[in-house]
Amino acid sequence: MVFANAGTLGTVPGRRDELVAHLTRRSETLAAAGCLTYEVGVDDEQPDVVFVVELWTSRAAHRASLDLAEVQESIAAARPLLSGEFGGFRFDVVGSPLHD
Repeated sequence: MVFANAGTLGTVPGRRDELVAHLTRRSETLAAAGCLTYEVGVDDEQPDVVFVVELWTSRAAHRASLDLAEVQESIAAARPLLSGEFGGFRFDVVGSPLHD
């Protein structure tokens, strides 16, 4: 069952674009771990927030990815850019009108 993880990452004022550049670096590791999509976005009305939507092959694949060295290194590198304000939600996808 596909697992969705969508959220917001608050950034240190003025560092949003730095975080976006970090999060959008190419990663074959994520694809190999079961990440189907990892979309990063911004809204100029919220200049210190980054939006992320992830789809994974399963909740377990997402959880396991957090133990990968590349992911741990990426999280550590992003920490100085984050304000500590996070939001979001997670759910198991049960259907879509776009595909079977």
